[in-house]
Amino acid sequence: MIRLIVIAGPTAVGKTEYSIRLARDLGGEIISADSMQIYEHMDIGSAKPSAEELAAVRHHLIGEIDPRRSFSAADYSALARERIAEVSSRGRLPILCGGTGLYINSVIYDMDFSSPEGDEEYRRELLERCGSAEALHARLAGLDPGAAAQIHPNNVKRVLRAVERLEKGEGRLRPFSESFRPSASYEPVLIGLTRDREELYSRCDRRVELMLEAGLEDEVRCLLDMGLSGDEISMKGIGYKEVIACLREGRPASDAAEQIKLNTRHLAKRQYTWLRRIEGMRWFTLRGSGFDEDTYGEIRRYASAEDPEQDR
Repeated sequence: MIRLIVIAGPTAVGKTEYSIRLARDLGGEIISADSMQIYEHMDIGSAKPSAEELAAVRHHLIGEIDPRRSFSAADYSALARERIAEVSSRGRLPILCGGTGLYINSVIYDMDFSSPEGDEEYRRELLERCGSAEALHARLAGLDPGAAAQIHPNNVKRVLRAVERLEKGEGRLRPFSESFRPSASYEPVLIGLTRDREELYSRCDRRVELMLEAGLEDEVRCLLDMGLSGDEISMKGIGYKEVIACLREGRPASDAAEQIKLNTRHLAKRQYTWLRRIEGMRWFTLRGSGFDEDTYGEIRRYASAEDPEQDR
């Protein structure tokens, strides 16, 4: 099995800084598990690592996919597993880092990405009754919280199939979520990063302000000039969709600041909910505005198998 370090946590918690330090100390390379940073040309709104950070250690799956391309969790899983194997084959330590729970799950679990045939009329009526992807996902959460934690709300087809199975009784004897099994390919060391909620929300707000100052509006305009619209999955990311709405109404991107901040905080909360369902994750609380050396020391010991709790 390949030893795989996983560093997860909500947006703005500090994953980039701590994963780079860990990669440098342990001879590792970082494989991104971020559903927005994987796209080309989407640098500011996705909070990609800076040029200096990218140069500090080797990164994979950042800025590699055309945002006009349809890209699924199954596509990500195949790419990530390929990179993990390649990094390990060179004697380097693969470090999977990000906040997209579905991407992380697609690597550490063996997931079935097939889309079985179902009752299309039933699904159409179901979607109409729910009225939105969010309401549909909430319905799934009421039926099988484990399944809801594994399937992204934007993956409407899989959410519909899961709800259909459960409501028709196909999933009653065996919960839908039990179709996810730990992958036998990896020996994962699961590290979760967290902060005090108010401190995290403050960091989220400041990140949004920096994005707007750095030229998020210009970035969105460039993407629209490339032929993208608000219909692509890539353009539905937080920051992009709100700015697009402003531009359509002839307003400056700065008008979207408060909405982006609110949506970013909501994203962080959803990420916590998702990631806390991953069994075996050990959480470390970061403190202060600077680098938390004490907590990093605990993280390093745990990641390098020097912490006896890792074997429990």
